[in-house]
Amino acid sequence: MKLKTGLIALILMAPIVLVVKAKVPADDQHQQIADLEEKINGAYAANDLPAYFSYYAPDFSQWLPEGRTDLPTYQRDWTRFIQSGARVESATFSDLKIQIGPSDDTAVASYLLHVRIRSAKGQISEEDNQESDVFFKREGVWQIIFLHYSPALKKKE
Repeated sequence: MKLKTGLIALILMAPIVLVVKAKVPADDQHQQIADLEEKINGAYAANDLPAYFSYYAPDFSQWLPEGRTDLPTYQRDWTRFIQSGARVESATFSDLKIQIGPSDDTAVASYLLHVRIRSAKGQISEEDNQESDVFFKREGVWQIIFLHYSPALKKKE
């Protein structure tokens, strides 16, 4: 009788345990991606190229307004830009939305990114962009595998 009661209790509790288990990693995954976005955009704003590029997967690709590119091309072009004397003065993001894939090893983070850049000639430009970062978790490490970056529409005043 005790075995039968124990089995019934286990069967009744299994869905509750599965729901609780499913929610804990999802919240943790969301926080991991939010923390990574803080670090990535912080390294970008600090012009810390080694730290910034460490968040990208070797097979990374992206769409920029200029077209599609890969990691070696992006590293080369952005490094040249910074070495020319240009600087990111600030990069702040807002409206962050994170979506985690059903297998907990993919994530998409989309947000608005406000960037202030000083050119090598000292000219300041500010722009608002829409960015989406696609992450894969490989061997326990989240890395950006794909990024889409485009100008945000100007708000009508």
